[in-house]
Amino acid sequence: MAEPIRVLLVDDHQVVRRGLRTFLEVQDDIEVVGEASDGSEGVARAEELRPDVVLMDVKMPGTDGVEALRTLRERDNPARVLIVTSFTEQRTVVPALRAGAAGYVYKDVDPEALAGAIRSVHAGHVLLQPEVAGALLSDDQSPSAGRGPALTEREREVLGLIADGRSNREIARSLVLSEKTVKTHVSNILMKLDLADRTQAALWAVRHGATGRRGDGATGRRGDGMTP
Repeated sequence: MAEPIRVLLVDDHQVVRRGLRTFLEVQDDIEVVGEASDGSEGVARAEELRPDVVLMDVKMPGTDGVEALRTLRERDNPARVLIVTSFTEQRTVVPALRAGAAGYVYKDVDPEALAGAIRSVHAGHVLLQPEVAGALLSDDQSPSAGRGPALTEREREVLGLIADGRSNREIARSLVLSEKTVKTHVSNILMKLDLADRTQAALWAVRHGATGRRGDGATGRRGDGMTP
């Protein structure tokens, strides 16, 4: 049996954390390894526990979710961060995505959909709703604004599949490569385009029309209302 996905809950409302823990603890493949009540504590716990996925609120007293995200990225913490928020405004969600979040869900999300989102970001997917992706792409200050240096043909193929929401495993299967080789291509893409993470890479690809092809056996975009 595969190791469970280790999840850290970061939210200033204890009742929210309790509700999330109660549901997630009945999932066979998800383990809640800790909780934090604000962004500062969340960073400390993430450094201590090294979870696979962090469920992060945005608006919290003291250090908020966006600042906590930036700190985790500065420290090269490998945890994938999924924003869980009650705010629907793009001006609340977009900064978190720019700071490195792998996606977001609302606090009233169906429990099974939340578990699916955790599994998706853990697998390397980027979860963005279409209207938020549009807001990110329309901002001239986006990291994707410049075209950057030329990519190799293989790097363009990998980038296109990232934009389609593929994980490294799915990209490897689609292009008949090893996962290690795909990881190297992803690292080279981020370095060449001066991007911080897969979210920014997906947005760069969409802006410049570098989307991948579907129908080759990989999972691609899921029917959950979200898109890379």
